[in-house]
Amino acid sequence: MDATRKKRLLWQLPFLTLLIVGTILIIRQQQTMPYQHTADFIFGTTYTVTYQCDSDMNASIKAELLKVDQSLSPFNKQSVITAINNNESATPDQMFLEVFRQAMIISEDTKGAFDITVAPLVNAWGFGFKHGEMPTPRQVDSLRAIVGYQKVSLVDGKIRKADPRMMLDCSAIAKGYGTDVVARFLRKRGVQNFMVEIGGEVVTQGVNPQRVPWRIGVTKPTEDSLSVGHELQTTLNVTDMAMATSGNYRNFYYKGNKRYAHTIDPHTGYPVQHNILSATVLAKSCMVADAYATSFMVMGLDGAQQVLQRHPELMAYLIYDDGHGGLAIWCSPSLKDRIAQ
Repeated sequence: MDATRKKRLLWQLPFLTLLIVGTILIIRQQQTMPYQHTADFIFGTTYTVTYQCDSDMNASIKAELLKVDQSLSPFNKQSVITAINNNESATPDQMFLEVFRQAMIISEDTKGAFDITVAPLVNAWGFGFKHGEMPTPRQVDSLRAIVGYQKVSLVDGKIRKADPRMMLDCSAIAKGYGTDVVARFLRKRGVQNFMVEIGGEVVTQGVNPQRVPWRIGVTKPTEDSLSVGHELQTTLNVTDMAMATSGNYRNFYYKGNKRYAHTIDPHTGYPVQHNILSATVLAKSCMVADAYATSFMVMGLDGAQQVLQRHPELMAYLIYDDGHGGLAIWCSPSLKDRIAQ
């Protein structure tokens, strides 16, 4: 070894030592740092957040979710979306714009299976089921005239509706977006290990308190309208991913010995009736996973598979009726390595 190389190695040695010591200290700190936990209500449902941090950020997490509520909740009388639905002169905030633009992209991609303007039909069927009076074909046709994602647009920073009676409802994407917002907040605060869950929509990163990858269960679809049973169909490794599930097996109504799902097909105006019972989607964004899970419930098995062929970045676990009273499973080939049991 010549003198020049020897001097260079001697010069680098202190830096290598500092790097090794620093890495050891970081690993030791991560092993001893506690996991925090918070649980509360938002968007008409529950949320839980588990995150590794030496300080309590629960109040800040709730504040982030309240921002989403103030933007996207149709039940909040002061929200941006309420003002738009009431045809008030409202300027959409950045959260609303982010969700609206993504919703339009997915609506186009799914040929309208996902549609944030379907609220009038959803309300009509929900009210009808509750009071035992189904909407008539004439009423359905009348409401279909004010439903359609192509009839709403963003012009000069404002939402323009083709008919003032149109209503926007982001319920099928807002929970996923809220989950993304909290995950984004935690990452900005330097949190490396966390799980955010809102009403069953999940984003994870890193490892859980047992220092192993996060695993999330997929509920077995059974006719459990009271949501008492939670038997799992399978468990998925969802580390560093977002996951959302949509299903008709808990939200349905019977009339005349016929079962009606809570998911409304924007094209027909009627509840969907096909063999798919539950759609779980994994993606990098929970907002995207949430919207596609809803879309797949409208499109059915064949339609969902066609979308997934176009989008290799998405993974899905679909449970459907096999036609003989049993359950059948279809999942993306890329998802099979993530099935834990």
